[in-house]
Amino acid sequence: MDLGWGNEKASKFVTNVGLITSTGPNGPNIMAAEWTYYVSWSPALVSVHIGGGKTGKATSENIMATKEFGVSIASSDQNVLASIAGGSSGREVDKLAVLKEMGFHFHPSKHIKPELVSGAASNIECKLKDSIEIGDHTMFIGEVLSIETDQAKSLLAYSFGKYYSLGERLHKPEKAILDKIEQLKKKYAKK
Repeated sequence: MDLGWGNEKASKFVTNVGLITSTGPNGPNIMAAEWTYYVSWSPALVSVHIGGGKTGKATSENIMATKEFGVSIASSDQNVLASIAGGSSGREVDKLAVLKEMGFHFHPSKHIKPELVSGAASNIECKLKDSIEIGDHTMFIGEVLSIETDQAKSLLAYSFGKYYSLGERLHKPEKAILDKIEQLKKKYAKK
């Protein structure tokens, strides 16, 4: 089955917005990657999924050449930044120059060459561990070298071509409900 981009059947998926920074044959670059996840706590690994194969996008080509990349998880006030990062190719536009002229800021990394996005909810420096072709995307798995997180920042969420700010925190069920769940799990435990 092919869903294709924009298929309403896939409209209920919600992701964060990863702002992937790189440098290499295409110069300094930034792109927005909707599929950015932790895939291991120990060792700390992050995956970034980029369409077009290992050399299909400027970012992919930069990562393959330098074996490093930055991941800035966008905060809810960075929707304009994310739109610029995701709205054109780094082969055709110096997106960092556009962003800087629009007043966005970047800062040097500690362990890699690409800059990181100032004001992001999280900034992660990665060394490429592996790359795997999966369908129409390449999954780049990065070993986390450094991570900084601003707990006060709320995340920019993305779903079906639209941005959202994560709102009210919903709490887990109360103790009485959790106790009832435990009782039912014991009652229906497989023997």
